[in-house]
Amino acid sequence: MRRTPHRRAVATSALVAATAMLAVGVQAGTGTAAAPPPGTPHAAPAAGALPAKLSPSQRAELIREAGATTAQTAQRLNLGAKEKLVVKDVSKDVDGTTHTRYERTYDGLPVLGGDLVVHENKAGAVKGITKSVQAQIKVTGTTAKIAPAIAETKAVKSAQAQGSKQTEAATAPHKVIWAADGKPVLAYETVVGGLQDDGTPNQLHVITDATTGAKIFEYQGIENGVGHSEYSGQVTIGTSGSAPSFTLTDTTRGNHKTYNLNHGSSGTGSLFTNSTDEWGDGTATNVQTAAVDAAYGAQETWDYYKNVHGRTGIKGDGVGAYSRVHYGNSYVNAFWDDSCFCMTYGDGAGNKAPLTALDVAGHEMSHGVTAATAGLNYSGESGGLNEGTSDIFGTAVEFYANNPADPGDYLIGEKIDINGDGTPLRYMDKPSKDGMSADYWSSTVGNKDVHYSSGVANHFFYLLAEGSGAKDINGVHYDSPTYDNQPVPGIGRANAEKVWFKALSQYMSANTNYAAARTATLSAAADLFGQGSATYNTVANTWAAVNVGSRVPDGGAVTVTNPGSQTSTVGQAASLQIKASSGTTGSLSYAATGLPAGLSIDANSGLISGTPTTAGSSSVKVTVTDAAKKTGAADFSWTVNAAGGSNVFESNVKVSIPDAGAAVTSPITVSRSGNAPSALKVTVDIVHPYRGDLVVHLISPDGTAYLLKNYSPFDSAANVKATYTVNASAKAASGTWKLRAQDVYAGDSGYINGWKLTF
Repeated sequence: MRRTPHRRAVATSALVAATAMLAVGVQAGTGTAAAPPPGTPHAAPAAGALPAKLSPSQRAELIREAGATTAQTAQRLNLGAKEKLVVKDVSKDVDGTTHTRYERTYDGLPVLGGDLVVHENKAGAVKGITKSVQAQIKVTGTTAKIAPAIAETKAVKSAQAQGSKQTEAATAPHKVIWAADGKPVLAYETVVGGLQDDGTPNQLHVITDATTGAKIFEYQGIENGVGHSEYSGQVTIGTSGSAPSFTLTDTTRGNHKTYNLNHGSSGTGSLFTNSTDEWGDGTATNVQTAAVDAAYGAQETWDYYKNVHGRTGIKGDGVGAYSRVHYGNSYVNAFWDDSCFCMTYGDGAGNKAPLTALDVAGHEMSHGVTAATAGLNYSGESGGLNEGTSDIFGTAVEFYANNPADPGDYLIGEKIDINGDGTPLRYMDKPSKDGMSADYWSSTVGNKDVHYSSGVANHFFYLLAEGSGAKDINGVHYDSPTYDNQPVPGIGRANAEKVWFKALSQYMSANTNYAAARTATLSAAADLFGQGSATYNTVANTWAAVNVGSRVPDGGAVTVTNPGSQTSTVGQAASLQIKASSGTTGSLSYAATGLPAGLSIDANSGLISGTPTTAGSSSVKVTVTDAAKKTGAADFSWTVNAAGGSNVFESNVKVSIPDAGAAVTSPITVSRSGNAPSALKVTVDIVHPYRGDLVVHLISPDGTAYLLKNYSPFDSAANVKATYTVNASAKAASGTWKLRAQDVYAGDSGYINGWKLTF
């Protein structure tokens, strides 16, 4: 019996919080989507703006040269006398343009949030400077008014408040200049070690004001031969040695090694060895199988970055990371740790489902690429961009590998089935299908967990690569919406990858938010395709499609906002206001075809109104004409249901909810024409002695998840007996709906007693 409220991460969220998932030349894994219409921007990028393929020694020489002139560069940039530059990275374009990323110090102290990138042409002339903060770095003094011990105590308490049951101060607090908020202040940075509440290593960075003792900011540093793999079939992997002693050491990729932790949680464990050069058997019970998947994921990620973006290794220095498998016991996570430059995989629930899928590997190791380039802070909107970047490049690695056993898709973690119901962790075409992620930017999106605020970046990338609307790619159906209901055409996945990588490596910085990410990708698109080109404009319009910035005007065309599918009932009054705009001054006129009997449109206002008289479905087309006789149109369906039909569908079948186990579902089959209503009522009756343990979703027939109830560690009341309202108007009513419930904390079990849908 539990006597006190507990704090525990949701099983799926714990994985999401750690794995979060997340070519120049012929692009692997071509999809089956229909060819774009004439005029769709698919222009090739300017060859000179593509990254040059630097060898590790060439990159090292560029860094050495930049490091030798930091004083002169600081003077050219008019930095203060106490400011110094430290070279972090240098990238180079084919045309000779260099992009040198610097970190700053002030009076010998690191400046957090003071990073900048200097862009120089082949002749050495400065083309531009990208700064994370514009303010001059200056503080009144570098003597702290509070003791380091106070900062350490506050940092440990911050970690404990996040549910960490085992904390330790990994580093003594050290003084820094915190500039990320715009106004530089003297602060302490403390890194709290130990373990997070789910067993993931803890590297919580806490920034404390050295004058007042107030906490300023915090972020998590842990982001989240022949081989027979579990997820990718039979693969060729890099190994070393000869009979009877082979090792999983890939000498062709920076000496990447794969180790067996054997359920430990520290050190490197033991290097995998074998008497033959054939590894694993494709099952989780064979300890080598997870190692095969990990080694294969590392090699495909290495090859992707090298062959597509000219980057040799995670840091570009030719040094391979290493991988550790069989971490912990029943650990449902995988994570990248930049401090050890290593990738770590748990074995999943019951040690039966290692988290070594290809897109997981690409996702996690891409955290290392982000750390080595923009260094996006793992909190707020920059944290969402950090996670989104890993989802983007994890997906890119999966497409690049072109493996028939795991074809490329825009689903994150679909192979590992962490939810236990066949659903992926995240959907890039419509992130909200997971019940948590954001499809579009809002002023509160930065308050979400970074694995859910990443939805904005994921949705942007999918739309930029593939465009909006319905399509099928490698056997998966997608139907991506836009915030303004206007279509975007996409520029092709290969071009979208190039835009995002160039933006990340040359124009983003630690504090980049979504508005700044738009600026960064437009700068990248201008370099690659030309400012004002069709591709450049598509990048801008795609950001508008996820509610970041505005669309590029296109000469006064008429724009009609698509209202989406409509549902009404015979004998009940209905109304719908059509919204439209035009760049031409003057009035608009409205016309419609296919309206249900009893409805009509006002030609001057665009209001559709009336009382439907006949049940059935129809295809409606609204056409709007402006004063210059230009037109725009919107097509949508309108379903009229018969009066008096059954509105309630119910299940009274009891379904047991296992204690801290996999999610269970209870189905209801609905036979009803048209779409579900915008106020669908979901009445839930769940018996459970500690309802805070439960996460409850409604699953639509197409798999979209609507969160009804999240877990709450301090809600110790019994049972869930409530009616929730869901806007499901975009979904067809007919089909099998499911109530999904999961107990995410050990101690109690319960059951679904029944539930119903009221349409």
